[in-house]
Amino acid sequence: MNISVVIPLLNEEESLKELHDWIVSVMQSNHFSYEILFIDDGSTDDSWNVITELSQANPNVKGIRFHRNFGKSQALHAGFKTAKGDVIITMDADLQDNPEEIPELYDLIEKKGFDLISGWKKKRYDSVLSKNMPSKLFNWAARKTSGVKLHDFNCGLKAFDKKVAKTIEVSGEMHRYIPVLAKNAGFHKIGEKVVQHQARKYGKTKFGMERFINGFLDLLTIWFVSKFGKRPMHLFGALGVLMFIIGFGLALYLGMDKLFINRFGRLITDRPQFYIALTSMVIGTQLFLAGFLGEIMIRSKKNEPRYRISQEINTETGQTQYSS
Repeated sequence: MNISVVIPLLNEEESLKELHDWIVSVMQSNHFSYEILFIDDGSTDDSWNVITELSQANPNVKGIRFHRNFGKSQALHAGFKTAKGDVIITMDADLQDNPEEIPELYDLIEKKGFDLISGWKKKRYDSVLSKNMPSKLFNWAARKTSGVKLHDFNCGLKAFDKKVAKTIEVSGEMHRYIPVLAKNAGFHKIGEKVVQHQARKYGKTKFGMERFINGFLDLLTIWFVSKFGKRPMHLFGALGVLMFIIGFGLALYLGMDKLFINRFGRLITDRPQFYIALTSMVIGTQLFLAGFLGEIMIRSKKNEPRYRISQEINTETGQTQYSS
């Protein structure tokens, strides 16, 4: 199979039929073998019924329905796990991503040998204050922190070589940083392509200003995880030893001063340096223990499911299955 199109969605019943027809038109005109995977992230509208009808009319349409809203990252994870195409395309379901970009994205992966291509919405049809300016600040911080030179990390339109999508673990809210996850997994042929951005046609955006706050917090998380996720002792242990040495050195100085220089001066406990030394040693010990516990947790953690699927259109038979 040439292409798998993975589409996470939440309450997008109005746009699904139009998006499906548009994708099918592009696939047929370019003679691609394809599948379309709709991942319903707990929609409360009629989205799942629309997906079911589309799958009945087109055997290339598959669907996964979450038991409740688990987030875009979990939806992408489920889509990547199920996808069978040599190239996996992700796009949003709100018609703001243009399916006409798919052939060029496919060629960049298959013919140019890229591991991942991220879309760049150079011209956006969003509010300047609520989306454009925060997005530019967010992308600047992501570039500086991660070292991945992309203009638009959060563009939903991306193309992946199959091995990339099957390797990376998209969890929490890390869908914003998929290129960084790919880089950390050892895939370095990461590029971008200017793509057409379209104004939202139906419904309203599911993201508010809080996503940028969460985005920056996630950026700090992924920076820490990429640097010290597999070796927390290297950070916490080093900081702990440093703090303990500072505190112990200061305490040693106070003790020597009291024993040999100012034996009849004020008590050590009356000097502020004593409390600085004590606090430094306590913090140093706690940091060291944090690193030690982190190492233990890494070695003993168990894989736990991040989402539950309530219904799935079987990828072989097209029949709807229900979870037990």
